[in-house]
Amino acid sequence: MNTLRIDVLNPKAVKLLKSLADLNLIAIQPFKKEKNTTQKKELSISDFSFSKSQKNLKTYKGSLSDAVIEERRTEL
Repeated sequence: MNTLRIDVLNPKAVKLLKSLADLNLIAIQPFKKEKNTTQKKELSISDFSFSKSQKNLKTYKGSLSDAVIEERRTEL
């Protein structure tokens, strides 16, 4: 048995899936959304400071593209 997650893009597909379930070709399980118990802090534009970023990056030697490439290499 294979388990799949399907995002229904067209409501007509729900009718088709129900027909397949009636023929015992598939089983449909209800999807339960988990409630997020931890609240995420929302960011606002005032949380960012160009001058602070400049100070933090003043001694940085390199480029953003090099950092991204290195990060992607370590993920492989």
